[in-house]
Order: sequence, then structure tokens, then C-alpha cells
Amino acid sequence: MAEKNWHVGSTLPIAVQAVVCLGSAVAPARAFALSDSFAPPGKLDPNLVWEALIGGIVVCAFLAAIALWIHSSLRRTKRLQLRRNAFVSSAMNNLNQGVVMTDAQRRIMFCNDRYLEIYGLARSDLWTGMTGYDILELRRKRDVLGGVSDDEFYEKAASPNGLITELPDGRAILVKYFVLPNGGSVATHLDVSDQRKLSRQLASTKQFLETVLDHVPACVAAKNIEDGRYIFANSAYERFWGFSRDHAVGKNARELFAPISTASIEAADKAALNSPDGQFRNEFEVDRAGERRMVASIRIVVRDESNKPEFLMLVFEDITDRRSLSQELESTKKFLELVVDNIPVALIVEQVKDGRYLLANRSAETILNRRREEATGLTASDIFNPKEAKLIIARDEAAIKKRGMITEEHPISTKDGLRLFLTRRATVLSDAGEPQYLIKTHEDVTDRRQTESRMAHMAYHDGLTDLPNRAAFLQALTQMIEACEGTSEEFAVLCLDLDGLKEVNDVFGHALGDKLLIEVAQRLQDSARGGVVARLSGDEFGLIIDGKQPEAGLALAQQLGEAVAQEFQIDGRAVRAGVTTGMSIFPHNGTDGASLLANAGAALFRAKQKSRGTIGLYQPEMDQQIRDRRVLHQDLSKAIKNGELSLAFQPQGIARHSVAESEIIGFEALARWQHPVRGQVSPAEFIPIAEESGLIVEMGEWILREACREAASWPKPLQVAVNLSPAQFMHGDVVGLVHSILIETGLAPGRLELEITEGVLIEDFDRGLALLRRLKALGVRISMDDFGSGYSSLSYLQAFPFDKIKIDRAFIMNLGRNPQSAAIVRAVIDLGHGLEMSIIAEGVETLDQLVFLAKEGCDGVQGYLLGKPLPIGKYAGLVGRAETMELALKTG
Repeated sequence: MAEKNWHVGSTLPIAVQAVVCLGSAVAPARAFALSDSFAPPGKLDPNLVWEALIGGIVVCAFLAAIALWIHSSLRRTKRLQLRRNAFVSSAMNNLNQGVVMTDAQRRIMFCNDRYLEIYGLARSDLWTGMTGYDILELRRKRDVLGGVSDDEFYEKAASPNGLITELPDGRAILVKYFVLPNGGSVATHLDVSDQRKLSRQLASTKQFLETVLDHVPACVAAKNIEDGRYIFANSAYERFWGFSRDHAVGKNARELFAPISTASIEAADKAALNSPDGQFRNEFEVDRAGERRMVASIRIVVRDESNKPEFLMLVFEDITDRRSLSQELESTKKFLELVVDNIPVALIVEQVKDGRYLLANRSAETILNRRREEATGLTASDIFNPKEAKLIIARDEAAIKKRGMITEEHPISTKDGLRLFLTRRATVLSDAGEPQYLIKTHEDVTDRRQTESRMAHMAYHDGLTDLPNRAAFLQALTQMIEACEGTSEEFAVLCLDLDGLKEVNDVFGHALGDKLLIEVAQRLQDSARGGVVARLSGDEFGLIIDGKQPEAGLALAQQLGEAVAQEFQIDGRAVRAGVTTGMSIFPHNGTDGASLLANAGAALFRAKQKSRGTIGLYQPEMDQQIRDRRVLHQDLSKAIKNGELSLAFQPQGIARHSVAESEIIGFEALARWQHPVRGQVSPAEFIPIAEESGLIVEMGEWILREACREAASWPKPLQVAVNLSPAQFMHGDVVGLVHSILIETGLAPGRLELEITEGVLIEDFDRGLALLRRLKALGVRISMDDFGSGYSSLSYLQAFPFDKIKIDRAFIMNLGRNPQSAAIVRAVIDLGHGLEMSIIAEGVETLDQLVFLAKEGCDGVQGYLLGKPLPIGKYAGLVGRAETMELALKTG
């Protein structure tokens, strides 16, 4: 049908040409005929007839020629048109697209075979005059239209993207509709099933790749090469820079980053583009929101099919922390290398398979007798002599076979001679569980073993005199007991206390006192006649002597006393000393070492109580005294906790000529103990026990706190004096204690007077002096108690500005009977006033004593004449709690 339409249209020009030719031939004949009509009537001229006939023949011939030419032209034109139509039809039918052409009335002018094939139609299904709407209806009936209306079909097909029709068999047809200028139209139908499939696969692949890239921890981005604008960025990229990919896409580095970052990025991009292989790796610093970060980057130039650069792919990661860790790791590695290289233990690592040394530190050079670098790669046979190498290899093989740690000590020849080494060998296994490395450490223990030997000696010997110590003495005593058990043998245990050592230390110093101890130890050894001599404590020695007892023991004790009593010459000084001895006898005074030594000590204690320089033999009743003393110590410990202690207060007054004139200015607080069974225990009995046992520290704290609390409650601001023991200065923070108690009780520091004996300074002069100065800085008053009873070194008065000097009662008791006592008291008063120190005398019991002290200018007095030590309630009037109160002297 379409071909016919195409043929009819092509014959129109030929017919027009024929009519034109015919018109040209007829025109002269007609003109001739017309010219004849004007001739006059009559006979016709024969020439004219012949001319007319010949002219007609010519005209007819001409017309025939024209007709023949027209016929030939028509046939030639038809053949040409047929060939053209066949070519066009063949070309259209062999397209891979279906084509439908309509005229202005939407009548189908042409439909190729591919169209029919796509939709499963036959040419017989079409008819003449069929319109585009008809063929759509036909396709709708065949279910190959896709469920759209006619208007939707033409509207969507005319859109730039066309219309995709999904066929039942899964094919997809892309329809595009074009309107022609003459009102007709052309529609193309292309099977895009494969393209659609590929497109879906491409989209899926693209989505997969984007998902993968989004989950890659490294930052990934891509940019156009022409303008450097970003076309892609993954999630890691977003997280690093802190903005979304939508913000980055379409912008270049200058629009996104700080100048320092832009410069680095553009330089890296340029380097990648100029790289021969299209790749460039580098590390550079960027500015991220004011924070400098270091990134490691790789840039890859991606090219198209013609090998022209298309875009730039970049991958980078933040290595700031890694670099920091790397630097830290490198620092740690260097540190470990430095440690390994400088540890005082020789370290060698050996390869098991061939015995070659892989590592040696600096300390190993002593054993290897060469630099460690030179030892690397060598074996024991290469380094040591054959004998030593054989021994080392055998020990190495034993450690490898054991697969554990082997430790041993053995001598090794070094450049410093033969040294004793403690060697440890440990096997390191491979992943397969086979020995791979052998680690050996060699520690030079020569000096340590010598030191241990010396320490072992020191453990049983005195460091100063090199005599056996208490532990060694007890061992010797145990051995002596074992040797004498079951026999009639006797032996004596002597405890000797060196008299005069304290005085030597105080006068000449501890250095000379130590030399005295060494000399005494030598004399004791020389006089012991082979007996065991030991130093048991600071100034106490012990001896064991066999023979008939007690004669042999007493004779030796006498001999030892005479030997020590001889004058010592030490550093050009003449020094004298003596010994007091206690003795116990085996088996009569004990059958074990502890008992014998304890009983000898008890005898020494009794001898010292009697007189210095004497010899005391243990008596059984001494046990009871020791037990009583121990029980009293235990009871005293409980008394502090159970509140059995109390305070008595003795008044202190101004020295005047009568008691009435002696105004009370303060009280001294004194400890009292009311035992639940024994009753009132004398301070002279429990204070020494407290001093020896250390309980005085806890007791002294309680006394100080209670005295301050009591004084703070007095209406009158009188002073309160409290004794401090030397032990309180040696143990604990006495300054902190006083300070805290003053704050706790609210007592004004100026009302507290601390009485100390010179023992505080004798024990440790510098420390004692420093503590006294700190106490005085608190505002409290410091008094020197019992002045004159000990050494009474004037250097103490010169070194520390005491507020008050307290004259010992021994001098006051003899006033009026002993002129020397009066002279001493008078001198002390003058000395104190010369040093701007107050003087108070204790032990004032008579009016004559009071008058003498007042006459000599003594500042204060204390004693029974003014009042006995009593509970503070007895002195309520004196502290302002009552209107009147008699003195303790009158009441008691």
C-alpha cells in the first residue's frame, strides 16, 4: 500500500511534460487553419494543398515523435521509481528499529517489517487507510501496548526520553515519536532489552562499588582533570573533612579548603598528572578546622579508551596518630635498644640451627673478648678456645633439649681475669613448636657472692668490733648446752655492761666512743682465755666460760674488770672505762640459751642498781622481780587505754619572803596511776618502765592533751608546765603534736611551758636543737628541767635560749646544811639572769629555803611549802573557780 502511494506520486511530472509538448505541436496547425479562413473564396491552389498535406504529415510525424518520446520517458521514469522504491523499502525493512510513518491525517503511509516483528504482527493485519490509532488498538488487543492510553502513548513518546514499553515476554521497547513539518509523523521502535539489562547491571555495579567505597576506611574521592572539580567522595572523606559529599561535589580545592591545604593538594594533583605511570604517592600536612593533620595520599590518573586523562582518583588516610605511634614505637625501640645495650647483664641471642650469634649487647663484650659487632655471625667455636667452646656448646645443647630455663653458675675467663657468672639459658620456639633461638644471659656475680659472704659474716658478727653478735652468741650457747647435756660439765654466761661509754660519747663524740668499743672488744678477747666473746648490744658484751663454777666465772669477771679499768689512749686522749658484770651458770640457772642469757641480764641489772663496776651472780629471787616488772609493764599498757591515769597539779609561785607573799603563777602537771589492785603506784616506779618500753610516747601525749584541756578551762590565765620525755623527741612528730593539741584545746601557746631534760640534746644534739626551735616558734615556753643533776653542759644554754632554768631539788634540800649547795644555787641564779633566763627552784619545803631563794633573786619556787601535787579541784580558788582556798600545805 505504501509502495503504491509512493508510485502514484512519481508519474505526475511526466504527464505534465507530455501535455506541454502536445500543446506546442498543435499551436502552428491551428494558426495555419485560422489564417486560411481569411482567404478569398474560389479554387484552391494545388501547391497550397500539397503544402498543407505535407505540413499535416509533418505535424503528424512530429506528434508521433512526441508521443513516442513521451512513452519512452514514462517507461524510463517508472523503472527508476521502482528501483528507488525497492531500495528505500529494502533499507527501511532492514533497520534494527521499527518505523511507522503517517500523513497529516495520521494515516499510515509506511510500516517496516521490523515493527511487525517486534510486536508479533503480520502485514495482513494492516489495511489501506489504517491510522495510527487503529494500530495502537490492534496492539492493545494483542497485549503488546503496555497499558497506556493513546494520548499517554503519543505524549510520552514525543518526550526527549521517549516511552519504554514493557512487553509480556520481558522485552523493553523504546518508542520515540517525531512530528514532521507537513503534519505527518515518524515513530521509531527500538528493542532496548539488552541495553536495559546492561544499564541495570551497570547501576547495580555502580551502587555496589559506591557501597564498597563508602565502607572503605580510607578517604576516596575523584575529580575532573579539566577543572579539578570533585565528582565523587565517600563516607570516610566526609568524616575526615567534616562536610557532606554533596557539599564537595562540583567544587574545587580552592573553594573547599584552607590555603595551606589547597597548595598541598594542587601540588600532589600536578605531580600525579606529570608522573610517567600516572601515579603519585606522598605525605603532606593539611589544615582541618584549624587542626594540623598529616595524610598519606596516592593519586591515580584514570584514562579513557583513547588513553586520554579523564579524571583523577585520589585515596588518602589520616596518619597523624599512626605517625605519632610510629614515632613513639621508634622511640620505644631505641629506648629498649638502649636498655638492652646498657643493662649490666650480658645478653646473647643464638640461632639454634647453626649456633651463630645474632645479637650481643655491650655487656657481652666482656665475655666475648671482642666488640659485639664482630661477634655477630660467629659461633662459640669461632670465639672461645676449644675447651671452653666445647663446654659452652654442651650447655647450649642441654638447654635446647630441655626447651626450658637452665640456670647455673660457672667461671668464665675475661680480660679482667677469671670471674664467676650466673648464666641463664632459655629456648624460644618457632610457630611449629621447634627450637628457633637460644637466649643467654650472663650476670657477673663475683662481687655479689663476695658481698653475700661478707653479709653472711655480718649477719653473725658485729659491724664495729667484728665480734660475734647476739645471734651468733645464742648459737654458740646452744652448741655449748648440747655438748654439756648429760654430763657434769658446767659453764658460765657473763653479761658485761660497759660503764662510761655515754660520758665518752657526750664529751668526746661518738667517733671516739666507737674506737673505745673496738679497744674494749680487743681487751675482752685477750682476757677471755679462749672463751666465746660477743657484742650483744650497744654497750653490752657476752662471754661463755667453762670450768668449775662459779669460781671460774667470777675469776674471769674480775680479770675482765681489771683489764677494762686500765686507761685507754685513743687519738691522744686518756680515756677511762669500766664494766659491770652479771653471771648465770649452766645448768643451775637455766637449761636453754634464752634462759641463761636472760638470767645473766637480770643479774647485771641488779648489779647496776647496787653499784657500777660490781659483779652480780644470778639469784632465783631475781626471777620474781623480773616477772613483777613485766606484769607492771603490761598493766601500765592497759592503764593508758582504760583511763586509770590521772593528773595532779603542783603550784608554782613567785619567790617571796613568806608563803602568803608568794603569788601563784602556774602549775606543773604530774601523772598519777591508780592501779585497780595495787592502788596508787609511785611515778618513780612506773615512769622508768614507760621510758624503757616506749609507752612514755603514748602516755606523754595523753598527759599533754589533758593538761592543756584542763588549763584552757581555768578562769585565770595561769601557766601550765608539762614534762616531755626524750623518747617523745626521738619518736613521732612532737612539734606537730603540740600544735594540734593547742588548736584542739584552744589553750594560748604562751600559757604552755614544756619542761625537758638535757637528755633531749644528748641523744641527738642537732635534731633536738632543731625541734626545740620549732616548738619555740609556736609560741610555747621551753624550760630546762633538773639542771645540775646530769652533765649540765653550759653549751646547751649557749646553743638554745631557754625561757627558764629549773634547779634540781638535790641542791635545794641541802641549803643551810651544805655551803657548796648554796654557792651552786647562787651561781646558777646569776648564770640564768646573765643569759636573761628565769630561774625556778623545785623541792622547796621550808621557809628558810624560801627566804634564801628570795634573797638571792630566784624568780620562782615549787615544792611542798607552796602545795603538794593534788587534783586541780583542790586548787579551785587559785585557778579562779572559788572565792577562797587554803594552800595545800595547810590542808595536807
